[in-house]
Amino acid sequence: MNQSNAFKLPPKPSRLKFIVIYLILAVLYVVSYIGIKADITELWEGLPNMGNLLAQMFPPDFAYFKSILKPMMETLKMAILGTVLGSLLAIPFTLLAARNVFLSRWITSSTRFVLNFIRTIPDLLLASIFVAIAGLGPLAGVCALVFFSFGIVTKMTYESVETIDPGPLEAMTAVGANKLQFIGFAVVPQALPAFVAYVLYTFEVCVRASAILGLVGAGGIGMVLKTNLDLFNYPHVTTIILFTLLLVIIIDSVSASIRERLL
Repeated sequence: MNQSNAFKLPPKPSRLKFIVIYLILAVLYVVSYIGIKADITELWEGLPNMGNLLAQMFPPDFAYFKSILKPMMETLKMAILGTVLGSLLAIPFTLLAARNVFLSRWITSSTRFVLNFIRTIPDLLLASIFVAIAGLGPLAGVCALVFFSFGIVTKMTYESVETIDPGPLEAMTAVGANKLQFIGFAVVPQALPAFVAYVLYTFEVCVRASAILGLVGAGGIGMVLKTNLDLFNYPHVTTIILFTLLLVIIIDSVSASIRERLL
C-alpha cells in the first residue's frame, strides 16, 4: 500500500464556512446593538460621575469590620446550607435526567423540563418570592439558594454522568444487576469526583449570590450593603465589598485545591 495514501491529511476547513459564521455573528451583534438603542457616548459622559463615586468610596472605613463580621458569617452559613441541601436534592434528579441511567425518554424529558423551569427563574426573583412567603431574613435566602444550587449541580452533573465510560454500565447490565446495583457500582464511582467538584464550584457561586440576595431582604451581608447604599455611606460600602472579595478569594483557593486533588 502506498504510504502517501495511508496517511491522508484532514481536509482544510472551508474558508467560506468561517466567513459565513463571522457575518452571521456580526449581523446579530449590530441588530442587538441597534435593538437596545445603546449609546456608547453616554458611558463616556458618565465617567466623571464614576470618578466622583470612587472618590467618595475611598478610603474604606476598616473600623466598620467589627459591625459586618456577624452578617458576613451569616452569609457564609446561608451559602453552606443552600449548597448542601440543594446538592443533596440534586442527586436523585441527576440520575433521572441522565439518559444512560434511565432509558425511558419520558422520565428524562420530564425531569429536564422541571430543571429547565427552575433554572429559568433568576435567583433574585426566587429570593423575593421566599421573602414574601417567609418574611425578611436568612430563611428566605437559604430557600432561594437551595433552588439555585439545585439547578446548577443537577445540570452539570447529569451532563457529566452521560459522558462516563459505558463499559462498567454494560458489564452491570450483562450480569443482570438491578437498578440500585447498576447505579451504586457503575455510575457513582465514575461520577462522584465530578459531582464533588461541581458542589464546590456551586458553593463559590452561592457565596457571591447570597451577598446579593440580601438586597431584596433575604438576609446576610446584602441587607447591610443595601442599608449603607441607601444612606450613601460609601466608605462602609467599600469595606463590605473588600471583605466579601477576600472571603470569595479564600473560598476559591481552598475549593480549587480540593478540586485538583479530586480530578
